[in-house]
Amino acid sequence: MKVTSFLVLDEAENLLLDLRTQEQITLTFSEAAVLATLLRHHEQVLDKDTLLAAGWPDRVVAPTSLTQCISTLRKKLSAYPEIKLHTLARMGYQLQIEEEDAEPDTPEITEPARKKRRPWLLLLIPVLCLGAVLVWQYQQQGIGWKHEDEIPLNIGGVQGQAELFFPKGADRPAPWRWQKHIAPESNLIPNLRHFSAFALAEDSAYSMAICPSGDYRNCDGKGLMNIVAVDDKPAGLKMTEFIPLMHKMEQRVRYNRITIPEGMCKKSDFNEHNYQADVYFPVANKLLERYDLNMSLVYDTQDTGSFYFSSCLTDQDCLTAPIKYTFRGDFVQDRAQIGHWNVDVFNIKVKCKNLYNPEKINTSAAYFFRNIRKDDIQDDELTFYRLYQNNASAIWIVPRMGNIVVWTRYKKVGL
Repeated sequence: MKVTSFLVLDEAENLLLDLRTQEQITLTFSEAAVLATLLRHHEQVLDKDTLLAAGWPDRVVAPTSLTQCISTLRKKLSAYPEIKLHTLARMGYQLQIEEEDAEPDTPEITEPARKKRRPWLLLLIPVLCLGAVLVWQYQQQGIGWKHEDEIPLNIGGVQGQAELFFPKGADRPAPWRWQKHIAPESNLIPNLRHFSAFALAEDSAYSMAICPSGDYRNCDGKGLMNIVAVDDKPAGLKMTEFIPLMHKMEQRVRYNRITIPEGMCKKSDFNEHNYQADVYFPVANKLLERYDLNMSLVYDTQDTGSFYFSSCLTDQDCLTAPIKYTFRGDFVQDRAQIGHWNVDVFNIKVKCKNLYNPEKINTSAAYFFRNIRKDDIQDDELTFYRLYQNNASAIWIVPRMGNIVVWTRYKKVGL
């Protein structure tokens, strides 16, 4: 069974064969059967029952068997980024193959011409191989993140999964580290039927970014929830209280809208690409802190430009005066891969920054003020990762409060 123009699935032998290198990838019966079923229904979303029946015929197994099978398949297919195996929360799985069209046929080369070209080919092949290795090594430099299979989440009484990212070299974090901060007895959101989610773990924070859409690619930027736990003690976040409080806090006047001064950039495309998010930090027995975050990109060339960042920290009772922090810098945009995710990397050199010290700081905000002040001292060169973007929203790894995953609203504004 053809997977790509050079990769073939042999169901009888339970293996994948790369026709370019003759390399064989051994599969289990279940892995081969699940992959074959996905291939037969290319681009369609298949529910879990269909895939369980294909991979484990005449057997009753736990749904986790399919989850593990999908995870292993992704690892075995990781060398082929054109093959994408998507998880759609509460819907199932979808196989997409984004292979470029094959090159047009070239005229047959006569034997004398082939012999004449052979010395050049012998010299060219190792050069190309070395170049490919160098490009791969370059892309991996500074990419300190790892992506693995999804973790289970219960949001608003709805079961789903979150794409997991964590630092390379670290142990895979336990899934309960996110769930334990949401009080299950009050975890009910009316009218929520499905969601997409991303989770990121770091020593200092466990963050989750959630959109009430079953497919992250269709997220319209409405109803986003960004939650970050910075304390190992369960926060006890009650969704029935958090949702109305979140809406109330987001209706307040925003302190950090970016106004780009005239002449600050070349503005070759005359567009500002703006990203805005509200991030919440629940801590047990403390006021809920809201981090109003705003980023803007203005391109000078295809992959360089100016980067503007502003943030404002307030609490639910307005006891802490707004803690504002802004910086501006120049960015160079690159591409890299984290697991099967093709990621936009923004390397930023900070040129100027400002921290507006508040007159009063509530005890609930003291921890966050210390981190913002530390960022102000250390910020010189920063790296932001854009995991995905559509015309209404984008998912970022943002180097604030350590590193957190944030789902932002997106809009393009003419300058």
